Amino acid sequence: DSRAAIPSIWTSVSGLARRAGCPLSVADGRIPGCAQKDRGYAMLPSKEFPKFTAAAVQASPVFLDAAKTVDKAVSLIAEAAANGARLIVFPEVFVPGYPYWNWITDPVTGSAWFDKLVRASIFVPGPEIEAVCAAAAAHAVYVVIGVNERSPISLGALYNTLVFIGPDGAILGKHRKLVPTWAEKLTWTGGDGSSLTVYDTEIGPLGGLACGENTNTLARFSLLAQGELVHTASYISLPVAPPDYDMAEAIKLRGQSHSFEGKVFTIISTSTISNEIIEAMEKVRPDARAMLERSSSAYSGIIGPDGRPVVEGLVDDEGIVYAEIDLGRCIQPKQMHDIIGHYNRFDVFNLHVNRKAQAAVELDVPNVSRSSASRIEPVEISDELPITTTS
Repeated sequence: DSRAAIPSIWTSVSGLARRAGCPLSVADGRIPGCAQKDRGYAMLPSKEFPKFTAAAVQASPVFLDAAKTVDKAVSLIAEAAANGARLIVFPEVFVPGYPYWNWITDPVTGSAWFDKLVRASIFVPGPEIEAVCAAAAAHAVYVVIGVNERSPISLGALYNTLVFIGPDGAILGKHRKLVPTWAEKLTWTGGDGSSLTVYDTEIGPLGGLACGENTNTLARFSLLAQGELVHTASYISLPVAPPDYDMAEAIKLRGQSHSFEGKVFTIISTSTISNEIIEAMEKVRPDARAMLERSSSAYSGIIGPDGRPVVEGLVDDEGIVYAEIDLGRCIQPKQMHDIIGHYNRFDVFNLHVNRKAQAAVELDVPNVSRSSASRIEPVEISDELPITTTS
């Protein structure tokens, strides 16, 4: 259980741990990651350094159609697996698409499209993501996919979520984008620190962030400090920018920066803008095509621990980028700059991460006598609900 509480010894020696060289502290008494009951960071599964093929998908969704987009994802998983991929990374909010209307029209006009997006979005877990899980299990691959996630209690709250799926089809966890970028605040609410997690996997310590979060130095460091060696960076194509801004180059630059700083591999997956999306946005704004057809707006690729692309990336077109990941390649670069180890000063710097899930309300549970308790039906509170209880 990835939500298992840290043994009490951790809370009592957390200060000593930091002085001993631990790069961050965890605030809520919960362990990051999966099956990590005795530590606050991820570890390699053995003394071996895994080698595997990673796949970065560059594709457009079937706009605002979750079922058809999932069908497309399942097909792409099969294709990538047939080409030897063990890790397949999809774009940001691939299911069922990105709210481009926020960038090309006013909030009042865009409100009707928010309604469409809410209705087309999915729950996690839920039947759509279960279909992706089944595909991951069928091909024994790891999958990271971006979705628009509906809140289990609020019709007005959507999350920009990355779902991490294991080769057995189990959901390893999910990460909700901490801060929606600029116009995105009209659509998504922010996540919390509970999902800043690195997962122990057979292919190495795996983590990921969505789009602009890959510019957030503290968020990135929090993953590196948990032992991340394989980073997934999911983006959307966003042509709406100043004339001299190269979105594809900016995406690539952020991946190179994270890989070079952390001496890790970064798999970048970006969506494309289909003619279907453009035609939908022309209903919002007649000149949308001129805005959204701009070139050099999408980049997908795989970056090595020296900050250089492992293979040639893909710009704008749909396709899948493949590369071999050899985690042993992280060793020598880390001898030079290991910012979560010897090349830092944790007696000088301390990053504190609040991993507590945030709640809309905190409910006190009244004390109930033994006799009256027998007359009360048991109530199960899902851990999906943003409610904490104290007795």
